[in-house]
Amino acid sequence: MGASKNAERVILGIDPGTTIMGYGVIKTCGKDNVELVVLGVIDLKKYGDHYLKLKTIYERVQHLVDEYLPDDVAIEAPFFGKNVQSMLKLGRAQGVAMAAALSRSVPIFEYAPRKIKLAITGQGNASKEQVAMMLQSILKTKSFDTSTPDATDGLAAAVCHFYQNRISAKGKNATSWSDYVRNNPERIK
Repeated sequence: MGASKNAERVILGIDPGTTIMGYGVIKTCGKDNVELVVLGVIDLKKYGDHYLKLKTIYERVQHLVDEYLPDDVAIEAPFFGKNVQSMLKLGRAQGVAMAAALSRSVPIFEYAPRKIKLAITGQGNASKEQVAMMLQSILKTKSFDTSTPDATDGLAAAVCHFYQNRISAKGKNATSWSDYVRNNPERIK
């Protein structure tokens, strides 16, 4: 996000999955204005074949990129669990989503789930419900369904990316959430 201070930016956030993939698109202008464009899910439950799911993810992410023309894609990094097969499938889904965006020359930024939660709520171990409620507050909207945690997780990745770039663009050595709060009291209400 090296554009001018007041340039409009579009960020696509993705929460990868092989059953449901969540996404959210935000539009930003300057350092303070962020608004929700769309959020939703790509429901992959009807596809029995894993490779067909991957093909669908690729095509749908390309469609999202073509429709919303994001400047950046922020994607949630897989967390490391005990089930190796699940991790492998999730990693494939993430890789296919990344490849779809890269095929359209859109830069990819990856964030750990804990970092996303920390950026949105101030707590790295926040619940999905807490993240959804904070997103409603941040975006000043009650118009999205918080019962779809995959969609709000995708949206959270986009907002996290906006905050990360906003912090680094300020040049105030903001390296932690407490630095962000200290430098941005108007955002914490």
